[in-house]
Amino acid sequence: MTEADPRPEGPPAAAPPGFPEVRAVDARAPWRWLAAGWQDLRAAPGPSLFYGVVLAAMGFLLTHSPGKGAVELAFLTGFLIVGPFLLMGLYDVSRRVHRGERVMLGPTLTAWKANVPAIGFYALILALLLAVWIRISIVVVALFFEGAAPGIEALARSALDSPDTLAFAAVYCAAGAGFALLVFATSAVSLPLLLDRPQTDTITAMITSFNAVRKSFGPMLLWAAIVVALTAAGFASFYLGLVVALPLVGHATWHAYRDVVA
Repeated sequence: MTEADPRPEGPPAAAPPGFPEVRAVDARAPWRWLAAGWQDLRAAPGPSLFYGVVLAAMGFLLTHSPGKGAVELAFLTGFLIVGPFLLMGLYDVSRRVHRGERVMLGPTLTAWKANVPAIGFYALILALLLAVWIRISIVVVALFFEGAAPGIEALARSALDSPDTLAFAAVYCAAGAGFALLVFATSAVSLPLLLDRPQTDTITAMITSFNAVRKSFGPMLLWAAIVVALTAAGFASFYLGLVVALPLVGHATWHAYRDVVA
């Protein structure tokens, strides 16, 4: 480990039999993960920025789908749901940097082959969760708007003029926050764990992730807020910021896994 990403001292927290043990971390841990992630990005800038460009383009396509209103808004917020799987190659980059290996782009593109059944099943779960969120988004929009919902830009322009828009934003954010917390709790370290330990199955990884969030709820909630803030800043910068923000998040997530899973 680097100085920017020290392991917590003391014994790991107890875990149910058959599950990896998790460690409690302090409130400074998310900042250590970011610092370590930045070091990984500097150590392998080519592969990291390649993923950044691809993911930024994917974010652009997801949020400029043929659907309007509710679907467009759902894809924008749902980008965070499928994000953990999209960052798979970046976890592998960090793993190779951590091992002192020379990082080549090619092998990281097929990192998912390390644990095909579990990673494939988890990808399916994320896809289903995205579909559920799209449906929830449509229902919430239908409660406030008749017919087709306005697009994201129209909502932003009317936010200060229409109380209904502000009420919609509050309800939508509340629904999204509850759904996002569930997804985050089961995905915070799941995919890095499945990549690093091929013998692990999907359910074990999800439960381990939930235990990690439960044992360090404050720091992990801060980490989730940082991820959302970095992603939002990337979108707000006309997608250009995503080229750096998403690789940074991916690398830092690997260090989060290394920090909290014993």
